[in-house]
Amino acid sequence: MLPAARPVPFRLLRRRGWQRAAALLAGAATATGALVALAGPATATKARPAAVPAGSTWAVSLGDSYISGEAGRWAGNSSDSSQTDALGSGAYYDAGTGESTVGCHRSKSAEIGFGTLASANLACSGAKSATSPYSSDSDFKPGLDFYDDGAGHIGQALALQNFSATHRVGMVVVSIGGNDFNFGSIVQTCVEDFLASPTWWKDYCKDDASVTANFTSANVTAVTTRIANALRNVNTALARNGYLTSDYSLVLQTYPSPLPGGAGIRYTESGYTRQNTGGCGFWNADADWSNATALPTINAAVTNAAAQSGLPNIKIVNISGLLNGRRLCETGVHKLQETSLASWRSAGAVDASEWIENIRTVSAAFGPYYVQESLHPNYWAQLALRNCLRQAYNGGAIRGGTCTRTGNGLTSAGEPVVTLS
Repeated sequence: MLPAARPVPFRLLRRRGWQRAAALLAGAATATGALVALAGPATATKARPAAVPAGSTWAVSLGDSYISGEAGRWAGNSSDSSQTDALGSGAYYDAGTGESTVGCHRSKSAEIGFGTLASANLACSGAKSATSPYSSDSDFKPGLDFYDDGAGHIGQALALQNFSATHRVGMVVVSIGGNDFNFGSIVQTCVEDFLASPTWWKDYCKDDASVTANFTSANVTAVTTRIANALRNVNTALARNGYLTSDYSLVLQTYPSPLPGGAGIRYTESGYTRQNTGGCGFWNADADWSNATALPTINAAVTNAAAQSGLPNIKIVNISGLLNGRRLCETGVHKLQETSLASWRSAGAVDASEWIENIRTVSAAFGPYYVQESLHPNYWAQLALRNCLRQAYNGGAIRGGTCTRTGNGLTSAGEPVVTLS
């Protein structure tokens, strides 16, 4: 007897992060009114002042959810949210009792708060390299451009320009490009294909037309160019306030692997445990493809864009393998309720926990959780990234390199043990 067919899949919510912006991209080319084109040379619109602002040096983060701090509230995964809630309901409040830009999720554990420098987080969950059209405050996603609608919605490059006029910026850290490849909608397709097809007739997302379209040579080239333009906009924003490229360093991050290959997933492909319990509903072959093809392609576009930008002050920090051994559903780590540990504060919790947030469907998005937190670095991963970034700052001699996890436990600063080499 053949196994029973799987039920119709849960529909993933449109993420206020990746997916909302993805759905709106098609209209970007025809948007009118306040949408501002990428800026030209700095001297074309504003004379350069004599010198950059005086005072202490600041670090600023720009980009998307992988640097804004999305999922930074949760220190591991558990069916009991109180076990993993490290920051409470105000985790994403960057403006008193709310968010300065709704849905940006600039968490209090975001890596830019590494402490050596004063810092400002201008990144936004869901951001692409350029601002996309939007219909309300709740789905405004500022790109790395000079967008200004005159009603308080501005692009991240313009926000950096405004900030750097009165604060001496010495380090700008950027994560951008994943949403330009529609990563969120790819994840949605993979989970839906897993839930909708039986083990004896697997429907893979890796060969779906909606997925493969993102990785054609033409699209990779186009996205690379958009990322390069976004990086040039960072330089333009600072140049308008008198900065030379020698006055600051632009630290560009790649993306980490959030999910192991199929052989490393501790939940079987059979049944629904992989998604319903694990929150990692990918077929093995799709998990393999995501690590062997999708992630390397996205990261290559990021690094190639750095070269294409022509900026001499870019330092690349490769974090592609940073979370290995602590990824979602990976063998060797656990949901916290599966351990004897009382909470994320318990000794050893950092090593027993997953550092990537569950993929949540409509049925699992309740209480304090957001679907847009899915498959993002959580509290422990954010602190690991802080450690990487502090090492990249290197006492002011800013450098790039590859950041990897190199030990168990926590440092004296309360951060996971990592090394930038």
